[in-house]
Amino acid sequence: MSSKALAYARGNRRRSLEELKQFVSFPSVSAQPKHAADVKRCAEWLASHLKRCGLMGVRVIATARHPLVYAEWRRRANAPTLLIYGHYDVQPPEPLEKWKSPREHCRSM
Repeated sequence: MSSKALAYARGNRRRSLEELKQFVSFPSVSAQPKHAADVKRCAEWLASHLKRCGLMGVRVIATARHPLVYAEWRRRANAPTLLIYGHYDVQPPEPLEKWKSPREHCRSM
């Protein structure tokens, strides 16, 4: 990793951790209908975050179930295209007895 990247990561560690805490605080359990609004709020938070990061064309796209979040970074002409596909939803914590880590972290869901 380049020294500039490491310096940036070190210099922005506190902010990055706070943003990560915000992101993972959403109970965006897409498999449970009771969390549909939470999934939508998480999508809106993510779209707002991507805009703050400087991405363009950011939008939340409604679907029959849960929204998609779309963003682009097109700041270099003739650069190759990279597609990143990821999930912003999470798995339900149940069954709790199957967890190998402390259960306290799962109870808030």
